[in-house]
Amino acid sequence: MAAGFVITGEAGDYNGRITIFVILSCAVAAMGGFIFGYDIGVSGGVTSMEPFLKMFFSKVYTRMIEDRDISNYCKFDSQLLTLFTSSLYLAGLITSLFASFVTKSFGRKTSMLVGGAAFLLGAALNGAAANMYMLIFGRVLLGVGVGFTNQAVPLYLSEMALPKYRGAISNGFQLCIGIGFFAASLINYGTEKITGGWGWRVSLAMAAVPASVLTLGALFLPDTPNSIIQRRNDYEEAKRILQRIRGTDDIHAELEDIVKARDVPKTKKNQYQIILQRNYWPQLVMSIAIPYFQIVTGINVIGFYAPILFRTIGLGESASLMSSVLTGVVGSTTTLITMMVVDRTGRRLLLIIGGITMLVSQLIVGGILAAKLEDHNQLSKAYSYTVLTWICIYVAGFGVSWGPLGWLIPSEIFPLEIRSAGQSITVAVNFLFTFIVGQTFLAMLCRFKSGLFFFFGGWVLVMTVFVYFLLPETKNVPMEQMDRIWKEHWFWKKVVVTQ
Repeated sequence: MAAGFVITGEAGDYNGRITIFVILSCAVAAMGGFIFGYDIGVSGGVTSMEPFLKMFFSKVYTRMIEDRDISNYCKFDSQLLTLFTSSLYLAGLITSLFASFVTKSFGRKTSMLVGGAAFLLGAALNGAAANMYMLIFGRVLLGVGVGFTNQAVPLYLSEMALPKYRGAISNGFQLCIGIGFFAASLINYGTEKITGGWGWRVSLAMAAVPASVLTLGALFLPDTPNSIIQRRNDYEEAKRILQRIRGTDDIHAELEDIVKARDVPKTKKNQYQIILQRNYWPQLVMSIAIPYFQIVTGINVIGFYAPILFRTIGLGESASLMSSVLTGVVGSTTTLITMMVVDRTGRRLLLIIGGITMLVSQLIVGGILAAKLEDHNQLSKAYSYTVLTWICIYVAGFGVSWGPLGWLIPSEIFPLEIRSAGQSITVAVNFLFTFIVGQTFLAMLCRFKSGLFFFFGGWVLVMTVFVYFLLPETKNVPMEQMDRIWKEHWFWKKVVVTQ
């Protein structure tokens, strides 16, 4: 029997243990989050490295070094430079729609395997890039990789977890995003000091390491009982896997709920047609609103362009990269805290606390830049470090709220008959607006200047109000019984039809 400790879910009376088997399986799967976070961190770092800019974006490099007339906010404004970052998310957007079919028809494990392999190839191509074509094609392959893994990994983690600890286990995905970002920032800081100007190659190629772990590890992962029932309706195989991951033979209640969920859509043809039906409108709204709100928090300003932002306010190349390391530490630490408390505090409270924290931080940073950073001067060291401090507070607010919960909540609210489609929509919306923000941010920074922080702050206010009024609590509710939260909610009960 696998080692672990016995717990019983509060809802559904599900028995089981948090077994070593589950921990190892989820750790491998969560590497999908690590490669996503690593790419966010590494792309932001190398675009601030002078040898990288000189080789691929010579106009930006010349403008940064020689042009004394251009505004501080506009030095890095280049559509080609933003294409390097955002091309991954355009590829991920397209891939995520196809990945839904693969995840449903061939299982979560297969999607993770395909995603890891594609990311591995992209990392190798980027590290060896000799021209812009190799660089962009490598980014496209990376996008295919994260398109598959972001579709499959959150579902895998949610389906492997017991309801009582689903929040903690599922948040492992965001924790690994944070750790990946921190690792990339640390590597960027080290490789920037390599003489010869080829440190950026090391930074980009090192993405192959976690991608290899995911790809090889996925070969040995079991698929989830939910996926086995959905694809093959193999009761005995699902029972065997469920007994193994729960560490007990007493899994009847949970298995029966999975089978019942599988029986619901027998007469249906297409998950995307099902999710448009009135009874699924709440899930459809959340599958669009939650990833949209996660992006318009403005976190990608920090994720993609933190070193560039820090250089804009007057920090040097090394100091900018080290500042990015600091934000990575803050993000990972706060996400770890969320993992420990989310199943006790619930989702809503953390989202509201995080929203207020981010809003205050953005208003203060925007105010300092508006008052002290003009087009051609620099902030004093005192103000630069004040801005850095408040950016870290902002990252902490995101780390306890929209970072982990933006992936957790969509992964747990969909019934089995629309689960792959719902997650696909979530990932596609996330990638769509990540691409839009990534492609337009440097131009927006040039034109909005400090007002950009007030722009994102306004959206944080909107999303916090949205959570307060329209998002029900999902804490400790089994995934196969999640439909009841909409029937009991003051607004959504007017929308769904009670069976």
